[in-house]
Amino acid sequence: MVRVLIGGVLVLVISMGVGRFAFTPILPAMQAATGLGADAAGLLASLNYLGYFLGALGAGLVPQGAARTTVFRTALIASVTSTAGMGFTDDMAAWAALRFVSGLASAGLFILGIAMTLDALARAGREAWTGWLYTGVGLGIASSGLFVALMGDRLGWRGDWLWLGLACLGFGTLSWLWVGDPPREPGHTAARSSAGPSARPSAPMILLTLAYFLEGAGYIVTGTFLVAILKTMPETAPLGAAAWMVTGLAAMPSGIVWAAAGRRLGLWRALILAHVVQAVGILLPITGSPAALLSAVLFGGTFVGIVTLSFTLGRHLSGGASARVIGALTAVYGLGQIIGPVPAGLVVARTGQFDSALLGAAAAVLAGALLLAAGAWMAGRRGPAAVALGAGRG
Repeated sequence: MVRVLIGGVLVLVISMGVGRFAFTPILPAMQAATGLGADAAGLLASLNYLGYFLGALGAGLVPQGAARTTVFRTALIASVTSTAGMGFTDDMAAWAALRFVSGLASAGLFILGIAMTLDALARAGREAWTGWLYTGVGLGIASSGLFVALMGDRLGWRGDWLWLGLACLGFGTLSWLWVGDPPREPGHTAARSSAGPSARPSAPMILLTLAYFLEGAGYIVTGTFLVAILKTMPETAPLGAAAWMVTGLAAMPSGIVWAAAGRRLGLWRALILAHVVQAVGILLPITGSPAALLSAVLFGGTFVGIVTLSFTLGRHLSGGASARVIGALTAVYGLGQIIGPVPAGLVVARTGQFDSALLGAAAAVLAGALLLAAGAWMAGRRGPAAVALGAGRG
């Protein structure tokens, strides 16, 4: 089971740390060498998230068994080749296609890899290990950031993509061998959600979903441009690339820390607090001071935690209909990520500054916090236990 868990962690390193987020630390070098503008960079980011959104919708339809393993392995191949392929061209149309394919592959790896790893741990009675699985997101971000910080000047942006693709080939080989579905037993049928497809979401669930959409649209502006922002400021430019490594290190324990906060404060309160902390982190670069580096800590320390808390709260609000709720939340989150970078990139291209884009991103995240506060109030009308949902639970 240790090998399965390691394989699952490596899946998240490949799909999230490299496939989705390595673009952020490499972007400044690409812009300097090729003249890529902020508007075009925002378009590339949005195409990646569009691919992720569509891939997430499709991955949820893949049945367990041999088909799931096959699709997962196909996504592994697509992720490795689309990452390395970025280093072979400087054509905008080719980059657009590669980032879109990378998004599709990331979704397949993320959703199917997690599902198969969790299923394997459950069969072995090792559910207690599942918290370690999500450290792969932060580990991948930190590793890619460290690599670019140490080797970027020597290898150039092309070498960064090629060597990261080679690293993913090695990691992916282990995941290929260790992560997969066993053959399905004759007569076996997959368990269905306890809530039927006709069940209507409650008002608090609708507000949570809208808040999650705003989180996706807001956080991704920093997720796309953080390194570029810090490198434009004389006080932080030398540490710009290292900031992405700090983001990853902060993200590694984020899910565990915020889950503990949810048990202590209640899920609603912890989720609202996480949104407020993230908004502060988004705004810090506007100060133009070395304190802007704290943005990397606050951003990395909240975005995985918000995902963890939102999924947990959604499962509670739906009475345990995990698959339906996580699918819906993933879809709206992905939609927010598609929308967010494009206007941000256009604003930066027109003004030459990131301040307006960051203000808009922080406003979106804070608006999500207000929706969550309304959801907590509405849930509280059902009783004190509802507003403090999750408090004191293991």
